Amino acid sequence: MSNLLKNVLGATLTLILIAVIFSSFLNTGAPPQKVTLNELAKAISSGEIVKISVAGEGITATYKDGHTATSKKELESGLTVTLKNLGVPDEALQEVSIGVEEESGFQFWAAILVPTLLPLLVIGFIFWIMFRQARSGMNQAFSFGRSSLRLSIPKEKVLFGDVAGLREAKEELAEIVDFLKAPKKFLDLGARIPRGVLLVGLPGTGKTLLARATAGESNVPFFHISASEFVEMFVGVGAARTRDAFATAKKAAPSILFIDEIDAVGRQRGAGMGGGNDEREQTLNQILVEMDGFDRETQVIVLAATNRPDVLDPALLRPGRFDRRVILDMPDINDREAILKIHGRGKAIDPQIDLRKVAVRTPGFSGADLANVMNEAALLAGRKNQTTILLDDFYSAVEKVILGPERKNRVISNNEKKITAYHEGGHALVSASLKDADPVHKVSIVSRGFAGGYTMKLPTEDRHLKTKNQFLADIAVALGGFVAEKLTFGETTTGPSNDLKEASELARKLVTKYGMSNLGPLTFGNTQEMVFLGREMTTEKNYSEKTAMDIDHEIQSVMQKAYDAAHDILKKHKKALQKIAETLMEKETLEQEQFYAILKPFHIKPTVFGA
Repeated sequence: MSNLLKNVLGATLTLILIAVIFSSFLNTGAPPQKVTLNELAKAISSGEIVKISVAGEGITATYKDGHTATSKKELESGLTVTLKNLGVPDEALQEVSIGVEEESGFQFWAAILVPTLLPLLVIGFIFWIMFRQARSGMNQAFSFGRSSLRLSIPKEKVLFGDVAGLREAKEELAEIVDFLKAPKKFLDLGARIPRGVLLVGLPGTGKTLLARATAGESNVPFFHISASEFVEMFVGVGAARTRDAFATAKKAAPSILFIDEIDAVGRQRGAGMGGGNDEREQTLNQILVEMDGFDRETQVIVLAATNRPDVLDPALLRPGRFDRRVILDMPDINDREAILKIHGRGKAIDPQIDLRKVAVRTPGFSGADLANVMNEAALLAGRKNQTTILLDDFYSAVEKVILGPERKNRVISNNEKKITAYHEGGHALVSASLKDADPVHKVSIVSRGFAGGYTMKLPTEDRHLKTKNQFLADIAVALGGFVAEKLTFGETTTGPSNDLKEASELARKLVTKYGMSNLGPLTFGNTQEMVFLGREMTTEKNYSEKTAMDIDHEIQSVMQKAYDAAHDILKKHKKALQKIAETLMEKETLEQEQFYAILKPFHIKPTVFGA
């Protein structure tokens, strides 16, 4: 409606402009005097008129003094006959120059057509706008069931070499590439290539990038669409768009159809809101039919990505549909170093930097996180007006990604600064005193994000399994700040609240999930998930009240052991804690070498938890 109003307003302004232009042509100079035929006859008889111009029934008379007058004659007779009838003598007529003009002049036709056609043009233009709007709406209605499938034509082709790590995943997809390059070789042997490949991995592990690399290696059309684009509020539209997407991919075969976040429509049927006519379920049914209906010779591979394979419908994962799963793990230290090198292409990185040191500080980072670290380091170097990116820029970028930006301008009192220094010193000292705890890489009392300070402790190697002692050491380190405040100031603040929360959750998992307690190798509690929301909603209590009391007792026991260990360490090395806190108040930040240099005179030897 707003577009129609704008168009009508524009048309009206245009027509007003045209009318102004025509009026300028039609009204040039002063308007002529109008006289009757009797007055004109008297003027001719008295010799006042020197020239008469006749145009149709219009008469223009020019007087001796130069002014003009207009009149109209009879249509049935000529001008001279009319003037003679009015008593004009022949001698007087002979003294006047009489000329006859053509009636096809521009002004004549404009004077006739503009008043007649202008309203018709305005009405016609308005109707044209209305019909165009209606036609546009009709076209949208007819294209409502068409998918928004997009053909990816990248400026630079992505290959497997551009994807660091994921060696096993690339080996799995290499078969897909071979089939798309030479399908006859496999079909002649009677082999059936997997029709669907499901890429499973945590967010940021490179599922979409790996799909693009597969298309780049096979050099075939790569169609991509998000699963959420299939679903509409109208039942049946998603199924129609699914048919259209698969039909488009078949026409371009051999090709790859990539469906991102397939769990948006592929969730288990019957477990969510709505019944059998639910739009999402109908869309899923159409995907199942399209995939199972592929001909044996159809050279279309369907790639799909998800980070929630546990909520997918079993029919989607059966052989004949997505019969191959490719797992994308989080990168290890070697992969992280390779990923940093790839994202460092084209960036002015100091040649002396060893990216291995950056990879050590990024355990648990995905490929997307590492790309963010590289970009943040470049931005930080630019803000400092540097010509190259230095190692300190990378370290600061890692901390910014984990905790948020520095808040150096945050005003705190000297007392709060002292409390924060002892708090972080307690974390660091407990971590350095326990053999099963991770080494300290940095301690700082500079506020980042919501944290007043932080202690960065990182494992020396990638770890996939953890022992009970390692869990207890982590809990003791988390309680180190709480214990340090209590020992030093006799009371605690709200600072350790997040530490207590994390320590309590870890202790509960150790008892109820990992079977590392005196209750034996049992798990307690059954988590129920609402599939349509894709998140944990309730936890079923599958144990008795007495067992619940035993669980609470075990959790308290674990927390008490960790608290006693942290208390013994900090009480024994109180002078070391004081030295760390004083240095932090002076320098605000301690790197790994500086921290362990402070501890060296105190001869602290890491011990096993509880020893």
